[in-house]
Amino acid sequence: MPSSSVDVRELPLFPLPEVVLFPGRPLPLHIFEYRYRMMINTILETDRRFGVLMFNPQTGSPVRIGCCAEVLQVQRLPDDRMDILTLGQQRFRVLDYVREKPFRVGLVEWIEDEPTTSSEELQSWARQVTTLLQDVVRLSGKLMERDTELPEQLPTTPVELSYWVASHFQGAPQEQQALLEMVSTESRLRREAEILESTRKHLAARTALKDLLTEIS
Repeated sequence: MPSSSVDVRELPLFPLPEVVLFPGRPLPLHIFEYRYRMMINTILETDRRFGVLMFNPQTGSPVRIGCCAEVLQVQRLPDDRMDILTLGQQRFRVLDYVREKPFRVGLVEWIEDEPTTSSEELQSWARQVTTLLQDVVRLSGKLMERDTELPEQLPTTPVELSYWVASHFQGAPQEQQALLEMVSTESRLRREAEILESTRKHLAARTALKDLLTEIS
């Protein structure tokens, strides 16, 4: 149950198949369905926020935990369609659905990560994830024979880094959703380290095989 009424609000909801939005990450969208055109026009008159929920094709319904998106830019197109740029804000949990038409609105509570007991431990996991990420990018570039680099400035705080890394696990929406739902920054970084370590080993093996075949030929 929510801790207080201040943490609860109504929020228009936008289910998207296999899309998981994270706090601090951009999400461009093309809005063409009538109900969502109406939704965007409505929120533009208030706080410009709506909730993004991954639509789960296995259950045929949206998940219950998502991320609030704030509309930053709007480009209006013919027939009332629009291209918008949004930015992920707070995570939320859907407590109940208030109404379904003309667009779905939910009663939601905000979610925050639990306070950590050791900032040093958290920083250690952040450094480990960064190192693994650098290795994965380097090996990927070598395998594809092209220069690939990380951005010059990665997020500096462990929680921001954990969201940034999770947002780049594209093609694995179920894994991304699991990371979004975690309420421990350390647990999120630990899981990301596991994924990156596995990816690094896989890429290293493929790179070694490629080098061997090159030598033979």
